[in-house]
Amino acid sequence: MLDDRAKLLLKALVERYIADGQPVGSRTLSRASRLDLSPATIRNVMSDLEEMGLIVSPHTSAGRIPTARGYRLFVDTMLTAQREQLNAPPLAPGQPQKVITNAAQLLSNLSQFVGVVMAPRRTSVFRHIEFLRLSEKRLLVIIVSPDGDVQNRVIVPEVDYSQTQLIEAANFLNTHYAGLALEQVRARLREEIEGHQSEIASLMQAAVNAGSDALDQEQDAVVISGERNLLSVSDFSNDLSQLRRAFELFEQKTQIMRLLDVSSQAEGVRIFIGGESKVVPFTELSIVSAPYEVDGQIVGTLGVIGPTRMAYDRMIQIVDITSKLVSNALSHNNK
Repeated sequence: MLDDRAKLLLKALVERYIADGQPVGSRTLSRASRLDLSPATIRNVMSDLEEMGLIVSPHTSAGRIPTARGYRLFVDTMLTAQREQLNAPPLAPGQPQKVITNAAQLLSNLSQFVGVVMAPRRTSVFRHIEFLRLSEKRLLVIIVSPDGDVQNRVIVPEVDYSQTQLIEAANFLNTHYAGLALEQVRARLREEIEGHQSEIASLMQAAVNAGSDALDQEQDAVVISGERNLLSVSDFSNDLSQLRRAFELFEQKTQIMRLLDVSSQAEGVRIFIGGESKVVPFTELSIVSAPYEVDGQIVGTLGVIGPTRMAYDRMIQIVDITSKLVSNALSHNNK
């Protein structure tokens, strides 16, 4: 356990390093902490903190920098609440995809790092379906959700359907299944369309399958904005290998989606620091994330990705405010 003096020195060291980006020496720490301690005493405390794995001396520098463990202790027990008023413009209600794109850009602009937003988990309920013949054996399936969002999917059936058959199939689906989830429709189609022509039955089954696939793909979408901001961060610009790994992470998106999915299971803001998460095991990156809601139900997650040397108090405020703005914009769409 750390005594009060060690906690104050660690807090001062982390805050000074976040502000300056330079290893913190005993003299600087003495001024920053405003404690009446001799340089020798401060060096002894720093040595103890280093043995505990909370700080480390980079290369041959006489100063120290925080480790991921040090950042974690700082965030969990020493973080000072951010009192600055953020000038965050409201997000206008609109199609969900537009809202989350604007939210990712807002996160990036406010943080000057990378903004990420997982698309809201979408309901598979449909309000209306149509078929449009594009060419021989090539159809466009148009599915409209209850909130007016439109999903399009091209299918290539084995049969070349006439326009009359397409209208008949769409009318049957809209009359009997509108308001149900596509998974329910898929199960009921197997039981209820035996009396229809086999060609029409196949068409309806293919349309429902295509609609489900389209929604599944949409659910996994992550919008990322501001990757280029990392080019101006000294922590990355001085190490091209770290920068390359970060951009590979943004390009693949899979790990980010897994991390955001974990974050959606928690209430409030979560912070993953420098490789402590097995989902994104990069010591150079930290992620501040929070879930957002639609009408009181958590449907997605957003956050800021940046270097471990970030102003966590400000990032927490940015992410928290943006999650509320997204929640308001998307909930407004449903009213």
